[in-house]
Amino acid sequence: MLFFLSSQSLWISGAIIIGGGTLLAMLGPALVRRYVALDRLTINNEIAGFKFATVGVLYAVLLAFVIIVVWEKFSAAEVNVVHEAGAAENLYRLSQGLGDFSGADLRKAVATYLKAAIIDDWPAMDKGTVNAGGPAKQALDAIYRMLSVVNDQRNRAVVAEIFSQLDRMTEARRSRLIAAEGSVPNVIWLVLLGGAVVTIAFTFFFGMESLQSQTFMTALLALVIFAELLVVIAIDRPFTGAVRVHPTALAEVLADVESQPDEPR
Repeated sequence: MLFFLSSQSLWISGAIIIGGGTLLAMLGPALVRRYVALDRLTINNEIAGFKFATVGVLYAVLLAFVIIVVWEKFSAAEVNVVHEAGAAENLYRLSQGLGDFSGADLRKAVATYLKAAIIDDWPAMDKGTVNAGGPAKQALDAIYRMLSVVNDQRNRAVVAEIFSQLDRMTEARRSRLIAAEGSVPNVIWLVLLGGAVVTIAFTFFFGMESLQSQTFMTALLALVIFAELLVVIAIDRPFTGAVRVHPTALAEVLADVESQPDEPR
Protein backbone atom coordinates (compact mmCIF):
# COMPACT_ATOMS: atom_id res chain seq x y z
CA MET A 1 0.00 0.00 0.00
CA LEU A 2 2.80 2.42 0.90
CA PHE A 3 4.63 1.61 -2.32
CA PHE A 4 1.42 2.16 -4.29
CA LEU A 5 1.00 5.60 -2.72
CA SER A 6 4.65 6.54 -3.28
CA SER A 7 4.49 5.49 -6.95
CA GLN A 8 1.47 7.66 -7.76
CA SER A 9 1.39 11.34 -8.70
CA LEU A 10 1.21 13.84 -5.85
CA TRP A 11 -2.38 14.67 -6.80
CA ILE A 12 -3.53 11.08 -6.35
CA SER A 13 -1.44 10.42 -3.25
CA GLY A 14 -2.50 13.74 -1.73
CA ALA A 15 -6.17 13.08 -2.43
CA ILE A 16 -5.99 9.64 -0.77
CA ILE A 17 -3.79 10.53 2.20
CA ILE A 18 -4.70 14.14 2.97
CA GLY A 19 -8.21 14.27 1.56
CA GLY A 20 -9.36 10.84 2.70
CA GLY A 21 -7.66 11.04 6.09
CA THR A 22 -9.04 14.50 6.84
CA LEU A 23 -12.58 13.52 5.86
CA LEU A 24 -12.45 10.48 8.13
CA ALA A 25 -11.11 12.62 10.98
CA MET A 26 -13.98 15.08 10.58
CA LEU A 27 -16.48 12.28 11.23
CA GLY A 28 -14.92 11.52 14.61
CA PRO A 29 -16.29 14.41 16.74
CA ALA A 30 -19.83 13.90 15.46
CA LEU A 31 -19.63 10.16 16.10
CA VAL A 32 -18.37 10.60 19.67
CA ARG A 33 -20.90 13.36 20.40
CA ARG A 34 -23.66 11.02 19.29
CA TYR A 35 -22.90 8.51 22.04
CA VAL A 36 -21.33 10.73 24.74
CA ALA A 37 -23.12 13.73 26.22
CA LEU A 38 -21.46 17.15 25.97
CA ASP A 39 -21.38 17.71 29.76
CA ARG A 40 -19.47 14.45 30.25
CA LEU A 41 -16.86 15.56 27.71
CA THR A 42 -16.58 19.08 29.11
CA ILE A 43 -15.68 18.01 32.66
CA ASN A 44 -12.64 16.12 31.30
CA ASN A 45 -11.26 18.94 29.14
CA GLU A 46 -8.48 19.87 31.56
CA ILE A 47 -7.14 16.33 31.99
CA ALA A 48 -7.61 15.52 28.30
CA GLY A 49 -5.77 18.71 27.35
CA PHE A 50 -2.75 17.77 29.47
CA LYS A 51 -2.60 14.28 27.97
CA PHE A 52 -3.12 15.61 24.46
CA ALA A 53 -0.17 18.00 24.87
CA THR A 54 2.09 15.11 25.91
CA VAL A 55 0.96 12.85 23.08
CA GLY A 56 1.18 15.70 20.56
CA VAL A 57 4.75 16.61 21.51
CA LEU A 58 5.93 12.99 21.39
CA TYR A 59 4.36 12.44 17.98
CA ALA A 60 5.65 15.75 16.61
CA VAL A 61 9.22 14.86 17.64
CA LEU A 62 8.99 11.44 15.97
CA LEU A 63 7.46 12.86 12.80
CA ALA A 64 10.05 15.64 12.55
CA PHE A 65 12.86 13.11 13.07
CA VAL A 66 11.55 10.85 10.29
CA ILE A 67 11.14 13.77 7.87
CA ILE A 68 14.72 14.89 8.52
CA VAL A 69 16.06 11.36 8.00
CA VAL A 70 14.23 10.73 4.72
CA TRP A 71 15.16 14.17 3.39
CA GLU A 72 18.83 13.54 4.17
CA LYS A 73 18.59 10.16 2.42
CA PHE A 74 16.92 11.76 -0.58
CA SER A 75 19.62 14.45 -0.80
CA ALA A 76 22.33 11.79 -0.41
CA ALA A 77 20.79 9.84 -3.29
CA GLU A 78 20.97 12.92 -5.53
CA VAL A 79 24.61 13.50 -4.60
CA ASN A 80 25.41 9.82 -5.10
CA VAL A 81 24.09 9.89 -8.68
CA VAL A 82 26.25 12.95 -9.36
CA HIS A 83 29.29 11.07 -8.00
CA GLU A 84 28.45 8.09 -10.20
CA ALA A 85 28.26 10.36 -13.22
CA GLY A 86 31.52 12.06 -12.21
CA ALA A 87 33.32 8.73 -11.97
CA ALA A 88 31.98 7.74 -15.41
CA GLU A 89 33.19 11.02 -16.90
CA ASN A 90 36.60 10.57 -15.27
CA LEU A 91 36.84 7.14 -16.86
CA TYR A 92 36.07 8.69 -20.21
CA ARG A 93 38.72 11.38 -19.77
CA LEU A 94 41.33 8.98 -18.46
CA SER A 95 40.79 6.66 -21.42
CA GLN A 96 42.58 9.28 -23.52
CA GLY A 97 45.78 8.22 -21.76
CA LEU A 98 45.58 4.63 -22.95
CA GLY A 99 46.47 3.30 -26.35
CA ASP A 100 44.17 3.71 -29.34
CA PHE A 101 42.61 0.27 -29.09
CA SER A 102 42.26 0.12 -25.27
CA GLY A 103 41.05 3.71 -24.96
CA ALA A 104 38.36 3.29 -27.60
CA ASP A 105 37.14 0.07 -26.00
CA LEU A 106 36.95 1.72 -22.58
CA ARG A 107 34.94 4.66 -23.90
CA LYS A 108 32.56 2.29 -25.64
CA ALA A 109 32.19 0.22 -22.45
CA VAL A 110 31.48 3.32 -20.35
CA ALA A 111 28.78 4.39 -22.82
CA THR A 112 27.26 0.89 -22.65
CA TYR A 113 27.14 1.08 -18.85
CA LEU A 114 25.51 4.52 -18.84
CA LYS A 115 22.86 3.38 -21.32
CA ALA A 116 22.12 0.29 -19.22
CA ALA A 117 21.85 2.35 -16.04
CA ILE A 118 19.42 4.80 -17.63
CA ILE A 119 17.35 2.32 -19.64
CA ASP A 120 17.25 -0.63 -17.22
CA ASP A 121 18.16 0.47 -13.68
CA TRP A 122 15.93 3.53 -13.45
CA PRO A 123 12.67 1.88 -14.61
CA ALA A 124 13.38 -1.07 -12.30
CA MET A 125 13.97 1.24 -9.32
CA ASP A 126 10.81 3.17 -10.16
CA LYS A 127 8.78 -0.06 -10.07
CA GLY A 128 10.46 -1.27 -6.89
CA THR A 129 12.00 -4.30 -8.60
CA VAL A 130 15.62 -3.55 -7.78
CA ASN A 131 18.06 -6.13 -9.15
CA ALA A 132 21.79 -5.91 -8.47
CA GLY A 133 22.41 -7.85 -11.67
CA GLY A 134 21.12 -7.02 -15.10
CA PRO A 135 22.68 -5.22 -18.06
CA ALA A 136 24.33 -2.53 -15.92
CA LYS A 137 26.11 -5.13 -13.79
CA GLN A 138 27.18 -6.99 -16.92
CA ALA A 139 28.56 -3.76 -18.37
CA LEU A 140 30.59 -3.16 -15.20
CA ASP A 141 31.95 -6.70 -15.29
CA ALA A 142 32.94 -6.19 -18.91
CA ILE A 143 34.92 -3.07 -18.01
CA TYR A 144 36.75 -4.91 -15.22
CA ARG A 145 37.58 -7.82 -17.55
CA MET A 146 38.85 -5.46 -20.22
CA LEU A 147 41.08 -3.50 -17.87
CA SER A 148 42.48 -6.63 -16.24
CA VAL A 149 44.25 -7.50 -19.49
CA VAL A 150 45.53 -4.00 -20.25
CA ASN A 151 49.30 -4.05 -20.20
CA ASP A 152 50.46 -0.45 -20.52
CA GLN A 153 53.70 -0.07 -18.55
CA ARG A 154 54.11 3.53 -19.72
CA ASN A 155 50.83 4.61 -18.17
CA ARG A 156 50.62 2.53 -15.02
CA ALA A 157 49.51 5.58 -13.02
CA VAL A 158 46.67 6.19 -15.48
CA VAL A 159 45.54 2.57 -15.30
CA ALA A 160 45.60 2.66 -11.48
CA GLU A 161 43.47 5.81 -11.47
CA ILE A 162 41.05 4.23 -13.95
CA PHE A 163 40.56 1.29 -11.57
CA SER A 164 40.01 3.74 -8.71
CA GLN A 165 37.31 5.60 -10.63
CA LEU A 166 35.72 2.33 -11.71
CA ASP A 167 35.53 1.23 -8.06
CA ARG A 168 33.87 4.55 -7.20
CA MET A 169 31.30 4.07 -9.94
CA THR A 170 30.56 0.53 -8.78
CA GLU A 171 30.10 1.63 -5.16
CA ALA A 172 27.86 4.50 -6.26
CA ARG A 173 25.61 2.13 -8.18
CA ARG A 174 25.37 -0.22 -5.21
CA SER A 175 24.44 2.68 -2.93
CA ARG A 176 21.86 3.84 -5.46
CA LEU A 177 20.18 0.43 -5.54
CA ILE A 178 20.07 0.26 -1.75
CA ALA A 179 18.61 3.76 -1.47
CA ALA A 180 15.87 2.82 -3.95
CA GLU A 181 14.40 0.41 -1.41
CA GLY A 182 13.48 3.18 1.03
CA SER A 183 14.84 4.16 4.43
CA VAL A 184 11.82 3.98 6.79
CA PRO A 185 11.42 0.50 8.37
CA ASN A 186 7.96 -1.05 8.67
CA VAL A 187 7.98 -0.71 12.45
CA ILE A 188 8.47 3.06 12.11
CA TRP A 189 5.59 3.23 9.64
CA LEU A 190 3.43 1.37 12.16
CA VAL A 191 4.28 3.89 14.88
CA LEU A 192 3.79 6.86 12.52
CA LEU A 193 0.35 5.74 11.36
CA GLY A 194 -0.73 4.61 14.83
CA GLY A 195 0.51 7.87 16.34
CA ALA A 196 -1.46 9.86 13.77
CA VAL A 197 -4.64 7.98 14.65
CA VAL A 198 -4.12 8.42 18.40
CA THR A 199 -3.23 12.12 18.14
CA ILE A 200 -6.23 12.96 15.98
CA ALA A 201 -8.59 10.74 18.01
CA PHE A 202 -7.70 12.68 21.16
CA THR A 203 -9.45 15.73 19.75
CA PHE A 204 -12.72 13.80 19.53
CA PHE A 205 -13.07 13.76 23.32
CA PHE A 206 -12.86 17.48 23.97
CA GLY A 207 -16.14 19.09 24.90
CA MET A 208 -16.87 22.26 22.92
CA GLU A 209 -20.29 23.79 22.68
CA SER A 210 -19.92 24.27 18.95
CA LEU A 211 -19.56 20.92 17.22
CA GLN A 212 -18.69 22.69 13.97
CA SER A 213 -15.77 24.50 15.61
CA GLN A 214 -14.45 21.27 17.12
CA THR A 215 -14.79 19.48 13.78
CA PHE A 216 -12.98 22.32 12.02
CA MET A 217 -10.06 22.23 14.49
CA THR A 218 -9.84 18.45 14.15
CA ALA A 219 -9.76 18.83 10.36
CA LEU A 220 -6.92 21.35 10.55
CA LEU A 221 -4.87 19.07 12.79
CA ALA A 222 -5.50 16.08 10.50
CA LEU A 223 -4.60 18.19 7.48
CA VAL A 224 -1.19 19.09 8.93
CA ILE A 225 -0.39 15.55 10.10
CA PHE A 226 -1.40 13.84 6.86
CA ALA A 227 0.41 16.47 4.77
CA GLU A 228 3.63 15.67 6.64
CA LEU A 229 3.04 11.95 6.20
CA LEU A 230 2.62 12.61 2.48
CA VAL A 231 6.06 14.24 2.45
CA VAL A 232 7.58 11.14 4.08
CA ILE A 233 5.86 8.79 1.63
CA ALA A 234 6.79 10.92 -1.39
CA ILE A 235 10.54 11.07 -0.69
CA ASP A 236 11.14 7.82 1.21
CA ARG A 237 11.94 6.07 -2.09
CA PRO A 238 14.24 8.52 -3.93
CA PHE A 239 13.81 6.87 -7.35
CA THR A 240 10.05 6.18 -7.26
CA GLY A 241 7.02 8.35 -7.87
CA ALA A 242 6.53 12.00 -8.73
CA VAL A 243 9.29 13.30 -6.42
CA ARG A 244 12.35 11.34 -7.46
CA VAL A 245 15.97 11.55 -8.57
CA HIS A 246 16.31 11.51 -12.35
CA PRO A 247 19.32 10.14 -14.30
CA THR A 248 20.06 13.60 -15.71
CA ALA A 249 23.70 13.59 -14.62
CA LEU A 250 24.33 10.20 -16.24
CA ALA A 251 22.53 11.27 -19.42
CA GLU A 252 24.71 14.36 -19.71
CA VAL A 253 27.90 12.29 -19.44
CA LEU A 254 26.54 9.81 -21.98
CA ALA A 255 25.82 12.64 -24.41
CA ASP A 256 29.34 13.95 -23.89
CA VAL A 257 30.86 10.52 -24.57
CA GLU A 258 28.79 9.90 -27.69
CA SER A 259 29.29 13.39 -29.11
CA GLN A 260 33.05 12.97 -29.46
CA PRO A 261 34.03 10.21 -31.91
CA ASP A 262 37.31 8.46 -31.50
CA GLU A 263 40.08 9.86 -33.62
CA PRO A 264 43.10 7.91 -34.79
CA ARG A 265 46.35 8.93 -33.16
